[in-house]
This record gives sequence, C-alpha cells and structure tokens, in this order.
Amino acid sequence: MRRALLNVAGFCDRILVADHMSSDHTPEILAGLANELDHLEVKRVTHSAESHAMIEPFAGTDTWILAVDGDELYEPDRLVAFRRELEEGAHSDVFRIRPAGLHCEELDEASSVATGYLSPPSRPLVGLLNFAAIESWTRVRSERLHGGDIRFRRGFDMESWRHLGMERGWDGSPFRDLHGCFLRRSSADPETVSRGGRANLAETGAFRRDLIGSVERYARRVLRRGAAEPREGSDWKAEKYRRGSRVSADVSTFLDRR
Repeated sequence: MRRALLNVAGFCDRILVADHMSSDHTPEILAGLANELDHLEVKRVTHSAESHAMIEPFAGTDTWILAVDGDELYEPDRLVAFRRELEEGAHSDVFRIRPAGLHCEELDEASSVATGYLSPPSRPLVGLLNFAAIESWTRVRSERLHGGDIRFRRGFDMESWRHLGMERGWDGSPFRDLHGCFLRRSSADPETVSRGGRANLAETGAFRRDLIGSVERYARRVLRRGAAEPREGSDWKAEKYRRGSRVSADVSTFLDRR
C-alpha cells in the first residue's frame, strides 16, 4: 500500500483513499502516509460502493481520475512524462486510457525481476479516466468506476478508449502498471494466494448490500478460519489475467525503496 501510493504521489494533485474495512495494518500505514503527503485524504468505508461517492463531484470537470488498487504499482519517472502528454491534450479525445500491464505472479525484489502475463493479451486494468468526457456518473452499486448510470458528453461513450500497451507495447508505453494480483498483498493473505489470486469483490459478496450479501460474507469468514487448507484464490482472476505467454521483466523502476 505504501509503495503503491508513493509511486503516484508526484503524478496526482490529490490522492483520495478508500479503506474498505481493512483488518490488518492498513489504517496505520495510511495514517503515516497522510502525515507525509499533504494531498492525501483517507476515508474508511463500510461498503465498496461508497468509494465512488468520493469522485462523483469531479464529473464534468477537467479532471483525470487514476484508479489505483493496493496491488498496483506505477512508475514515478514514466508518469512524469505521461503527465506532460495529458497536459498537452494528447489524450483529450478519449474517455479511458488503459496502461500496459504486467500481471505479476512472482517478484524477486533482490534482482528487481517480475514474472507474469502482459496486458495485452491479458485483461487490462481500469487505468485513467477523463471526467471531462462525462456529465455525471451516479447510482454505482459495486465499487468506484464500475457500473452505475453514466451520462457522456457529445463525442464520447464507453468505447472511447485507448490502450497504450496495445499501441506502444510494454517497453514503449509511458503508462505501465505492475499488478501484483497473484502475490500476497497483506499479512492476512494465505500463502496459497498465488495459485489463483485473491478473490475479487464480486466473489466475496462484498457488492451485495442486502441480507444475502451479509450472510455470504460471514460464511466466508467462518469457513476461511476453520479450513484446514486456506482458499486457493480466484478462478475469475486466473482466467482473465493469465493469458498469453509467461514473461519476465526488469521492474526496478517500479520498486521505490522508501
């Protein structure tokens, strides 16, 4: 979490963090970062949909929203060059910019080498969204930037996107994401998480705000505590993020040592 946020600190004018009821040391880490970064704000939310309310007011403004999860690392140096492209209007004709991604299942920090699957051909991450392209984005019931009712301005729609990994490749993209979806992100994750990646919110019942969703979440916690073997992870992530050939890459530029 600390590394993910520090890596984008110089790129973002504001950092809005939604802590979705974490039960490990995330609150302490975020409190420390809030003391270091005067443009970082933290809100603890009880449901993932609340995170969207934090960014709804930016609809219709000249604002780019970068979606960053706790298992995503961007490169500070390349982001500097990429921000210049944005400020010069190079991407103002699209609603969404997808990064070149590496879905990482092994990371050797000593040698700064990551091994995993590139996007494309694997599923791309959310990336960066142009809120000047929309008039409003409301009634989101899952998590920020997913679903809901979105009203586009003339000339834009959901198909108005650019994938810099597709256009410039992993080596040439100024916008690259190291996605640790198959790595342990927290001390609360089981050792076996790399088999399929952590379950996503849809698989845990976190999107449901009704009684059934509450029962699903409670049952999963009880079963996980009582299981002889920890869960093996997410079938969804394994299918979406393990496509194409397995590759290794130098990721020293992602690994800020602070």
